[in-house]
Amino acid sequence: MTILIPHQPHFGFEVEEKGNIETEKDLIYDEGFVMPHANSFGHNFRDYDAESERQEGVENFYRTNHINQTYDFVKRMREEYGKLDKVEMSIWECCELLNNVVDESDPDLDEPQIEHLLQTAEAIRKDYPDQDWLHLTGLIHDLGKVLLHPSFGELPQWAVVGDTFPVGCAFDESIVHHKHFKENPDYNNPTYNTRFGAYEEGCGLDKVLMSWGHDDYMYLVAKENKSSLPSAGLFIIRYHSFYALHRSGAYKHLMNEEDEENLKWLQTFNKYDLYSKSKVRINVEEVKPYYLSLIEKYFPAKLRW
Repeated sequence: MTILIPHQPHFGFEVEEKGNIETEKDLIYDEGFVMPHANSFGHNFRDYDAESERQEGVENFYRTNHINQTYDFVKRMREEYGKLDKVEMSIWECCELLNNVVDESDPDLDEPQIEHLLQTAEAIRKDYPDQDWLHLTGLIHDLGKVLLHPSFGELPQWAVVGDTFPVGCAFDESIVHHKHFKENPDYNNPTYNTRFGAYEEGCGLDKVLMSWGHDDYMYLVAKENKSSLPSAGLFIIRYHSFYALHRSGAYKHLMNEEDEENLKWLQTFNKYDLYSKSKVRINVEEVKPYYLSLIEKYFPAKLRW
């Protein structure tokens, strides 16, 4: 792994050769994966009001996130991190960097991220053994969380993890802890606080700026390093934390036809991303050769990050 000199950005406010995929109807809900009734803390999944030891920390995280994720902030971060000049390493080396990362925004999980990546990938692999692109998407979908690592400037959690949402238009009320957006400078800005804001109906999500974090960053890494994952895989990576869309149906007025098709795959993926979080350990050395073969198939040996 080659470490380049990191550049710490200014945060502002305090506080495609395509792979082949089967039709969506061949993939959507099966009887193989059984969704658990409770997370590892004994509460419902994504219950942001449950009284767990992480409840207060999660809400404080979202307050800071919602105050600081502005249109201008996102533009600065995409410009800075879109250079991909921080690190050169392989996909698997990136997986190993996540061993000490815990996502403070997640009320369901307190295990290192590598555990979640393998839980997700293996759950998908069990149900859909022939969809290798989806197995790999499960493995890499959260790799953008390396933004928390010192090699990448050690960004604060609020600029890396948590649910994502469009900036540059009104914040939909379905977004978790929506009340904290009232402290965001864009909330009262007439350029950005209407239904369409800076965008047009049906413009396509690719034209929409999303709150900055690991989703958009990993999408940029995959795209700019010429990954051959199908468009559905890239869509999953980019929008898997966009719960206001794929769970609540918000912001569909900004989508185009390609988004509509890819959303079906994202909704399928989401049950594995969310409900595979458990205390079941994965034997890393046992599954590593399989995932290395997929990485070789869909990515170059070394990537710019």
